[in-house]
Order: sequence, then C-alpha cells, then structure tokens
Amino acid sequence: MCDCAKCLSASALVTPRRRLLLGAATLAAFGATGWLPTANAEVPSNDIGGEEALKRLMAGNARYAANKPNMRDFSAGRAARVKTQKPIAAILSCSDSRVAPELAFDQNPGDVFLVRVAGNFVNDDGLASFEYAAKFLNVPLILVLGHNNCGAVDATVKVLKEQAELPGHLPELVNAIKPAVERASKGEPKNLLAAAIAENVRLAVQRLQTAQPILRGMVEQKKLMVAGGVYDLASGKVKLV
Repeated sequence: MCDCAKCLSASALVTPRRRLLLGAATLAAFGATGWLPTANAEVPSNDIGGEEALKRLMAGNARYAANKPNMRDFSAGRAARVKTQKPIAAILSCSDSRVAPELAFDQNPGDVFLVRVAGNFVNDDGLASFEYAAKFLNVPLILVLGHNNCGAVDATVKVLKEQAELPGHLPELVNAIKPAVERASKGEPKNLLAAAIAENVRLAVQRLQTAQPILRGMVEQKKLMVAGGVYDLASGKVKLV
C-alpha cells in the first residue's frame, strides 16, 4: 500500500527541479526560433540587394494584411543599434497617420529608414536624406509609398479643377504634387484621384532614380534599386506601381 506522506514529500522535492529543467528547455526552444533576444544580439547585415529587400518588404506586407505579423521582442538588439544601423530599405511615405510603414511591412526596429512628408513627394531635404541612406547606410532599396484617398493629392486636384484656395504654406505642397495631377489628367481616367496618386509615386521614383550626383550613379551601377507602391487603407495591402 502506498505511503501517501512519503509520495507527497518526494513530489514536493522533485517538482521545483523538474520545473526548472522544463523552463530551461522552453527558453532554449524559443531562443532557437528567434522569438527571444540573445545576450549577444547583433544588427543584421543589409548586404542583400534591392530585389531581395523588396521581396522581404512585400512578404512582410502580406503577413500584415493577413493579420499574422511575426512575433518579436522590441528590446532585442536595442543595445547593438546604439552603435550602428543597417536598414534594408529607405522609404518615402506620406505623413498620413493611417499609414505606418514599419507596421505595414512587418519589419523590426532598425530595418527601415523613413522620410515622411504629406503627399510623399521628393524635395531637396528628403533627397539629401536618401543620399545619406544610400551612401552611408548602404541601403539597397528606396521605396516610394503612396496611399489611396491621399488628402494632399486630393487638395491638389481641387486646386487645379475647382480653383480652391489654401492657406499658409499649403500652396507650396500643391505645387510639388501638381505635375502628377496634370500628367494623370491627360489620360482622362475614371478616377482622377487614384490615377494622380499612382502618377505621383512614379514621378518620385523617376526623380530619385535620376538624382545627381549620388543616386543616379548608384542605380546605374546596380548598387541601389528604386521602386514605388500604393498602400490601400482598407485592406492594408501594398500594390507596386
């Protein structure tokens, strides 16, 4: 017959050790899958090429749109990023609060170098930032990211079609986007706003591809790729244009 007191006593002595071993095994398993930060975390290399960088962004966008983002610990690699950054892409995005590139592409901290301005157009300040990213951070990819229902592009359409007047410095923003609306209008599209948004992205891509004295040479030498896409607010999906 079992001596219950002895069994309980033995169980009490063994359980903590077993729990410790099981906990260690669990931590090791999660560490092996990359879910937990390692003590010697390093900033991953961005020497991957533009095509691979774009592939990673689009794969991340597919996860985001499906609501299946990678699990991550945002503190992992924080100490390493104090000393350096190696983003896989530089992104020109609209300032719209509904567009969050790091989330939309499901990337880790330090993976994307962001430049944001309402209407996602290229001005001299933004161009200098991209030159820095390409020349000194060695980003292999620049992505221009527009989005549907863009207020900045819509305002430009209204100014050109309805002679609307805007206050403050907003006319300067309109002047920057105006060429895209004018070019889109020539095709007499059914949805001028959507066409202008896509055209605005294409014009920004063209300017970055041909910008002297740094970016054009890097593009021609295949050291840098420039691409463009439009983010859909409802679905979360990015479509390349």
